[in-house]
Amino acid sequence: MSVEVRLDQGALRRLLRSRSGPARRKLEDRTRRVAGIAEDRAPGSMGDYVTWTVEEGPGGLQGIVQCDHPAVRYVLDGTRPHIIVPRRAKALRFQAGGRTVFAKRVRHPGTQANNFLAEALRLGR
Repeated sequence: MSVEVRLDQGALRRLLRSRSGPARRKLEDRTRRVAGIAEDRAPGSMGDYVTWTVEEGPGGLQGIVQCDHPAVRYVLDGTRPHIIVPRRAKALRFQAGGRTVFAKRVRHPGTQANNFLAEALRLGR
């Protein structure tokens, strides 16, 4: 007694690329889950800028999670200590210790990197 299995490469490729196939649905579920984690882990309002999609890529289907907040690069990579000066006003204005403070320049200590997108990918597996 013998058993033979033949794979129809064309049918398999069509199934994987299908808009409603099981592989696409599974990838959409996982991509949506990763995006949700990224939204939760993003600082401030940055989570509002997280989007996701599933697209046909060069190697097949791919799930894409992205954040297009203007400051996302600074959050993901962190910043070195730097000086902040006003661009359109004579002074900077901010709250410190419950008081409003004005300053011509501020020495910012820098920020530690927070790669919430990579963390979401690790947790969403």
